[in-house]
Amino acid sequence: MKAKPKIRIIDVTNRDGVQTSRICLSKLEKTMINMYLNDMGIFQSEFGFPVTRHETSYLNANLELAKKGVIADLRLGGWVRATKGDVKAAFKLAPGLKHLNLSISTSDQMIVNKFKGKLDHKSVIKEMTQAVGDAFKSGAKSIGVNAEDASRTRMDYLIEFTQAAKKAGAHRLRYCDTLGYDTPFTIYERVRQLLKAVKIPIEIHCHNDLGLVVANSLAGAKAACDAGCDTYINTCINGMGERAGNADLVSVILAIKYGSGMRNYSLDERINLRKSWRICKYASYAFGVPIPINQPGIGANAFAHESGIHADGALKDRRNYELYDYEELGRGELEVIDTGRKITAGEYSGIKGFRNVYEKLEIRFHDDLEAARILELVRYGNVHNQKPLVDDELKFIAKYPDFAEKIFSMTP
Repeated sequence: MKAKPKIRIIDVTNRDGVQTSRICLSKLEKTMINMYLNDMGIFQSEFGFPVTRHETSYLNANLELAKKGVIADLRLGGWVRATKGDVKAAFKLAPGLKHLNLSISTSDQMIVNKFKGKLDHKSVIKEMTQAVGDAFKSGAKSIGVNAEDASRTRMDYLIEFTQAAKKAGAHRLRYCDTLGYDTPFTIYERVRQLLKAVKIPIEIHCHNDLGLVVANSLAGAKAACDAGCDTYINTCINGMGERAGNADLVSVILAIKYGSGMRNYSLDERINLRKSWRICKYASYAFGVPIPINQPGIGANAFAHESGIHADGALKDRRNYELYDYEELGRGELEVIDTGRKITAGEYSGIKGFRNVYEKLEIRFHDDLEAARILELVRYGNVHNQKPLVDDELKFIAKYPDFAEKIFSMTP
């Protein structure tokens, strides 16, 4: 019996999420997000830009963390333009890279008005297929090809482009609704038509310019599964991303698990929703962007009831007004705020205060030399983040000091 098509998550917080205008993440924060995504059972993290030199130390440190089994199950995938130069630079700067997405524009709008004569429809395909071949020769194990602005691309050309990508050996096509132009109706029909012509696993990459990002992601995934193909939905934690953002990680998972008509669709069984609260709270702190009060599953009001009828119904049976349980999202435990004396570890901390902080985390050092080294790294961490380190970051630095040192290093 043939296995049912699977829906997996490729989270792009560390690539598309950090492109959100006017905000960013430090390399330590990006590393922590990879650690959290790994714990949550997410299939792959698009963890950065291999050709961007300020990413080099971070990328290589995370690839080493994966090699050592610290990031055990999460694939780490890079993003580059589908050009010979980008592919060559990517493997030169990050030789341990195994997973890659190659991106190029496919719509008439962008081929004519972005490339401005440098590429035409024929040379776009040629550039893409050469980049795929070069990536495999350089050591890539899996390759996704991104059709940027796929939602505004002529279907006959999108089919031709996808056929060429598959023939070149690409494992997936990324259907990019770059401007959030699709609706659930159009993306379903377009993905179904595309995969009817070319059987290939597909990534659904949507933006929220019309407020339809989760619905579009679900409709695209449904179309792919109905066509017998595996699907990889691109998400960002808390819906971060350019302009109005990308598909929110938790909302997408909840929609697949609890949405009407989705019962027969197979979500990656490794996903652990109980890690949701922790990862969303951390990303909110790291980005410096509060979680909206009405965010599905995670917002402060996601399980709040005030109306008399609603409160009465929820108290009688939670299923009256709650579609899923807050415990499933890792919620429910009390959060304690210390209102007394607090010693913190910052960029100007001394050894006694620093030891006090780590003692509260139940971490002991072998000797003064080790303590002095971790203190120095914690100071660098505070400079690096430009905000107080959270407990998990402090624990990471103490447990993996060599990796922390690499992550903090940049050579202009």
